[in-house]
Amino acid sequence: MASNGEEKSRVAAAGYGYGGYEGRDERKWWPWLVPTVIVACIAVFIVEMYVNNCPKHGSALGGCVAGFLRRFSFQPLRENPLLGPSSATLQKMGALDWNKVVHQHEGWRLISCIWLHAGLIHLVVNMLSLLFIGIRLEQQFGFVRIGAIYLLSGFGGSVLSALFLRNNYISVGASGALFGLLGSMLSELIMNWTIYSNKAAAIITLLFIIAINLAIGILPHADNFAHIGGFVTGFLLGFVLLARPQFGWMERHELPQTNQPPKYKAYQYVLWVVAFILLLVGFVISLVMLFKGKNGNDGCRWCHYLNCVPTSKWKCNT
Repeated sequence: MASNGEEKSRVAAAGYGYGGYEGRDERKWWPWLVPTVIVACIAVFIVEMYVNNCPKHGSALGGCVAGFLRRFSFQPLRENPLLGPSSATLQKMGALDWNKVVHQHEGWRLISCIWLHAGLIHLVVNMLSLLFIGIRLEQQFGFVRIGAIYLLSGFGGSVLSALFLRNNYISVGASGALFGLLGSMLSELIMNWTIYSNKAAAIITLLFIIAINLAIGILPHADNFAHIGGFVTGFLLGFVLLARPQFGWMERHELPQTNQPPKYKAYQYVLWVVAFILLLVGFVISLVMLFKGKNGNDGCRWCHYLNCVPTSKWKCNT
């Protein structure tokens, strides 16, 4: 029987994943949910362009881009530099709109906006990110847990985005859900800290990726509140859903009956309880504030800088 240290050394040499861990008895799942989500998002974008029909509706800002695509051609670049439909089309199909969610009781937009994308560039970037992040997580933890993190993180991102969304602005995209997966990767590393080798490299890599993506979020046309809301939701969900049994428990069949270790360590149970309570309280408070018509910008005059920082090169009110 390999000792704890020998098992970790062998795993580190294998170099699997971002933390140097691969449980010997761990089940590997065949990933199908993430590819299905990618196909669904692509299909929704095709429907967006079909409904948009740029040649028929036209634009005051110029001619349609890629006119050879006919009704699937894009709006003028001055209107949508991401190669996509008009804001009116996105709003019609379920974009996040504070006024419609709060005053017209269209709460379904908190979910529908996750499946919409502002343009081809937006779609490609998000789907490639989902492919690289989501496949690995689904292989490790299965479609139920990763699907729950993806959807709830997207919802959490939408709620925070709506709380800080200014009037006459809309928001779309799967970025909140993607940040949720990143957040869950970080909390999974913390939750299962004792069974990982290469801890420092793993956490530094993850924090660097997260910091870069949040920095991009302060540029115009990016909704950093969706990023932050999705990340926090996914981070807490990672503690709840992604705990791994300790090494000793996985090797219990090789140990005497009297030496059977508990499945999880005490700190894992503590993190699970704290994260679950924070998640529940956060969702309740945020949803109550949202449907009471509260706007986060009214109580936080500087918070808009988390979403966009104006410079001499661009403005944030475009």
